[in-house]
Amino acid sequence: MGASMWAALGLSLTGISALSLVSPAWFQTPTFSFGVLTYCSWPQGDSWNQSCGTFGSLDDIPDFAWKASAALLLGGWLLLAFNAILLLAWALAPTELLRPRRCSGKTPGVQAAAVTATIVGLLVFPISLASPFAKEACGTSSVYRSGQCRLGWGYVTAILSTVLASLLPMIRWPRSVTQVQGRTIRFSSNTGKIIVMPEASK
Repeated sequence: MGASMWAALGLSLTGISALSLVSPAWFQTPTFSFGVLTYCSWPQGDSWNQSCGTFGSLDDIPDFAWKASAALLLGGWLLLAFNAILLLAWALAPTELLRPRRCSGKTPGVQAAAVTATIVGLLVFPISLASPFAKEACGTSSVYRSGQCRLGWGYVTAILSTVLASLLPMIRWPRSVTQVQGRTIRFSSNTGKIIVMPEASK
């Protein structure tokens, strides 16, 4: 049960991270918004009538810091997706085919690498506010200063998902201990084994 919950959390965070990554609302004005990979514009007061574009490759991204951030964020997302697949395999595979302890030993490292890459990408992205593209959209923007733009939900969602992803490796499913007729029975959710231990004499 614990492994299934862990896998569900991993898949949920992967989906949230993907949503924030493709969102065009990292920085926005009343008529324009842009994210890491997409941007949109619309008439004043008519945000439903949006016209959006996408940076098809890193070469299309208008600034070096923006490119570095996109590469780091994409790498972090790929690691997060790979980690979610490992967690799902751990939850679904029979014990005889895949020992949970072996699989679970790899996931914290992959998760930590994904979080590290994403954090660096999030810190690098505001440097691109000094680019001509951002200055045209945000007016007096500069490094870590958004000018006339305001922070959008895409950036906030990316930060929140990264915080949650950093907490996921710290989750440990506790072992419950039950006393039965002078013996200690340990139920381990990691191994699926029951260990019966004689009670220590007092």
